[in-house]
Amino acid sequence: MRYRRPLLQFIIARLNEQPQRVQILAGPRQVGKTTLVHQFRATRPSDSVMLVAADAPEKSGLSETDDWDAPTLMRNQAASFDANWLIDQWSKAERAAKAWRESEPGRASRLPFVLVIDEIQKIPRWSDHIKGLWDRQIATEHPMQVLLLGSSPLLMQKGLSESLAGRYEVIPITHWSFEEMNSAFDFTLDQFVFFGAYPGSASYIQDEARWRDYVLRSLIEPNIERDVLMMTRVDKPALLKQLFEVGCSFSGQIVSLDKTLGQLNDAGNVTTLARYLELLAHAGLMAGLHKHAAQVLRKRQSPPKFQVLNNALMSAKGQHSFGEAMADKSHWGRLVESAVGAHLINSADTDTRIHYWREGGLEVDFVIEHRGRLAAVEVKSASVGAGARHAGLDEFIQRFPGCKRWVVGSEALPLGEFLRYSAAHWVD
Repeated sequence: MRYRRPLLQFIIARLNEQPQRVQILAGPRQVGKTTLVHQFRATRPSDSVMLVAADAPEKSGLSETDDWDAPTLMRNQAASFDANWLIDQWSKAERAAKAWRESEPGRASRLPFVLVIDEIQKIPRWSDHIKGLWDRQIATEHPMQVLLLGSSPLLMQKGLSESLAGRYEVIPITHWSFEEMNSAFDFTLDQFVFFGAYPGSASYIQDEARWRDYVLRSLIEPNIERDVLMMTRVDKPALLKQLFEVGCSFSGQIVSLDKTLGQLNDAGNVTTLARYLELLAHAGLMAGLHKHAAQVLRKRQSPPKFQVLNNALMSAKGQHSFGEAMADKSHWGRLVESAVGAHLINSADTDTRIHYWREGGLEVDFVIEHRGRLAAVEVKSASVGAGARHAGLDEFIQRFPGCKRWVVGSEALPLGEFLRYSAAHWVD
């Protein structure tokens, strides 16, 4: 069975447009970027798309960190993946684009030729070279579409900010939603809450030891070791790893970074931890939500609410089995809240911000801010009647009139229903 994510239709529409900017398919490891590219290619005449990959020469086929069930890309085992290789592939694509226009001029006038380069971050100074090549060809009479993707979100972001300003558009791809995991792998809601949303791990959930080993060794370790530590300056790698461990343990909870320092073995400071938390967020692993406040400074000074971006990280790092987690009501409640937080962050568009709110003993689990409008979200793992009171929500609504209020897990709004819609939906 080959599942097609809804995002595929957006990718098809974008790449079928006449070229204006380099297209970037950006997102965490193991969310299906390469698979989406191959599914796009299947919708096009074969001679209108060229796929190449700047992979390590010693590898054949897709590596363990590539996307699930993806066909083998074009590999040149003897190639040196540098600027010369990139220029050579670009020239081949330009010749192929010319042949496409000449073979089917009618279709070629409507469908531009597409060059896809995977693992682009492995080419030294890739963004400088892409800039020169793109500026040259975009000025031609028949420019081609160029789609770049890679397995290192941090290095991709660095390259874009350094050289390609104004020359690219990002097609964001996030962790899978509950509806996607349910449609593709028949995940139940409880399975989604515990096992999370990595498609490559879905076939292992009946063997929890194997599932946990896969998540730890094939997902978490490459993210930390290859993306964060190798691609970015990290003076205290042990501290970053310990911060990630703490963040997974306390996902969905507000934790002062000052107090966090006391739990970590390595010395550090709050500024360092805050930076490391941002690095983990850029890698698609874990975020730190800020408190909702009218003043930006108060937001930044507030203690973060740790939030994994995929519940698989929380469960794989934890000690509970699936059955034990469901039996432990307190732990299950934290998993449910974490699943809601991950969904809100992953489904938030560029105009949407996710925060929390707390004053004294009053708290709101999540605050959605979308174009100046607000929605307050309280999460309950047990069934809650329509008449139940929530002091934090009541106080927040009083302070911010016009704010919508939602109790996820209540009779009026079951968890599964909430997870069907994006963050912005609950504000509009």
